Amino acid sequence: MDYKDLKFKICNECDRGLACSACGRQNSQLNTYNWLEDVPGINETTDLVEVQFKNTRKGYYKNVGQLNLKKGDIVAVESTPGHDIGTVTLTGRLVILQMKKCNALKSLDDIKKIYRIAKDTDMQKYREAKAREHSTMIESRQIAKNLGLKMKIGDVEYQGDGNKAIFYYIADERVDFRQLIKQLAAAFHVRIEMKQIGARQEAGRIGGTGPCGRELCCATWMKSFSSVSTNAARIQDVPLNPTKLAGMCAKLKCCLNYEADEYVEARKQFPSKDVKLQTSDAEYFLFKNDFLQGLCSYSTDKNLAINLETITAERAKEIIEMNRQGEKPLSLQNNGRIKASRKPADLLDGADISRFDKTKKKKKKKKSTRNTHQNKTEQAKKE
Repeated sequence: MDYKDLKFKICNECDRGLACSACGRQNSQLNTYNWLEDVPGINETTDLVEVQFKNTRKGYYKNVGQLNLKKGDIVAVESTPGHDIGTVTLTGRLVILQMKKCNALKSLDDIKKIYRIAKDTDMQKYREAKAREHSTMIESRQIAKNLGLKMKIGDVEYQGDGNKAIFYYIADERVDFRQLIKQLAAAFHVRIEMKQIGARQEAGRIGGTGPCGRELCCATWMKSFSSVSTNAARIQDVPLNPTKLAGMCAKLKCCLNYEADEYVEARKQFPSKDVKLQTSDAEYFLFKNDFLQGLCSYSTDKNLAINLETITAERAKEIIEMNRQGEKPLSLQNNGRIKASRKPADLLDGADISRFDKTKKKKKKKKSTRNTHQNKTEQAKKE
């Protein structure tokens, strides 16, 4: 069996349908787990179906023909103009919940229809259209460059029947692409649709490995992108280093939001940064918090790490309460005793430094002895 035939066979036998070859790697990102699938009588409560296409694009359609559809089936759906080819990713009652989550819940008259399960002729047109995508993208980039447009065309997606093409582009500023659409329509003889995507979507489409050593979240499981601010880094006491906070897309890492809520809750158990601790001999300012271990580090200087003392958050609150009552402990330690001062390690303690001078003197004596011997020899020769 040929390798291509084997690959096509595997793609048809797996439950993801077009996922392995035509729709690309984004299926793992857009995959929806139907946890009601094994419950009898649940999935027949609605005729709405979720259909997946390329580049994080999904649609919700009505099964007007009452087709026996299941996850992984390749179907022909209504489009403008013509029809499109996609993969069924979800059926049953969960489709309504997904539509509410995506704000795609419309009136039944506005929802498009599923025509049929894709035939061999449909799949042939589909493969022909997909084969043109890469060359179309390269040529469209050259057209945009000749027009002097500040934009990058990242990908092209042809409709299943080849009558329409979606051009995904990235641009920092607003772009007037009216002339571009005219030239693209004249060059490829299809209906043109321009769709702008952000840097995060572009990174998810390309994929890669993050600094953590794992595959990018935006390329695997993330379905929607929420805004990330530097405030999330401040809450977690992460240094505001742009090179470390930026992800592969040159934007702030999405993972900064993952634990931000937990750190907000943890901060409630720690003393405020504005409150200073007073002991009998000094004042201490909060330098940093270790939220994982529940420790606070205090310094005698407000801006520098001087005479650092690390105590628990409970001990810090105890000292704050003592200061409110006018009491000052001897130290920040739990036993209240003064912390033993550490003597700096002196590597030359007890060493005789004058030994270096003695060696120099010996060398001088040797030189003088040699000079005297040479003088006596020269004097003897003269006599």
